[in-house]
Amino acid sequence: MRWTAADLPDQSGRTVVVTGANSGLGLATAREFARAGAHVVLAVRNTDKGEAAAASIAGSTEVRRLDLADLASVRRFADKWDRPIDILVNNAGLTSRTLGHTVDGFEMHMGTNHFGHFALTQHVLPLITDRIIVLASLAHRRTTMDLSDLGWDRRTYTWLAAYGQSKLANLLFASELQRRLTESRSPVKVVAAHPGWATTGLNLDDDVPVFERVMTAVGDRVVAQSPEAGAWPTLFAATADIAGGSYVGPDGRFETRGHPTLVGRSSEASDPELARRLWEVSERATST
Repeated sequence: MRWTAADLPDQSGRTVVVTGANSGLGLATAREFARAGAHVVLAVRNTDKGEAAAASIAGSTEVRRLDLADLASVRRFADKWDRPIDILVNNAGLTSRTLGHTVDGFEMHMGTNHFGHFALTQHVLPLITDRIIVLASLAHRRTTMDLSDLGWDRRTYTWLAAYGQSKLANLLFASELQRRLTESRSPVKVVAAHPGWATTGLNLDDDVPVFERVMTAVGDRVVAQSPEAGAWPTLFAATADIAGGSYVGPDGRFETRGHPTLVGRSSEASDPELARRLWEVSERATST
């Protein structure tokens, strides 16, 4: 089945929260959910950009501030939320070539891509009625998890390894959350997804060397798919009749592009003991 956004079922009467929805994959995801009739909440750090993005969407939207690099902002977002969420899409993500830290002192990738979404999900979990989507990446295969050095204090920092570690954390979080929900007999499903190689602007920070910018641009033109196609795995994961704990990605060669299908993950991303230990670390780090 060559599934596309045209196959998205009717979402009328449903509320969908999409983090990082002011550009790239998040905006493409929000646009399709709104087109299908959902009320879409753009949870973004920059509300001016969020309002501009919402203005480009035909359908029911609202913009709320959420800075995943600041646990106080995450808490404020959750405290102000007072109604059911049918689908939570943990989409937002960043990369940084230099070692940086969040407001709470976490390494920027782990703090934003994992701890921020972990805390958000924990805070609003009682209000979620249907599904939680966790955005991972092919980069999860390019690194390993060191729970004793999540801040890269001992290891030599490389941005791809740090980004990959945060995406590995996303997959481990998704599997452990699904295990806990199943154990508690909750009907809520957790499904992970990755976009393959999509032209989202994620890899074009100001500190990227010129050569790398050129190579990224070439790759975007030759290999990558559009943000709209990159959002298909997310949309499929959020609405298809698939099992909780599934992982969705493109069906093309090396999973870089194509139509959504169930895909595999690394052995480390499938380690239940590592997932349990990461959960405990995350609870302590976020006080949730």
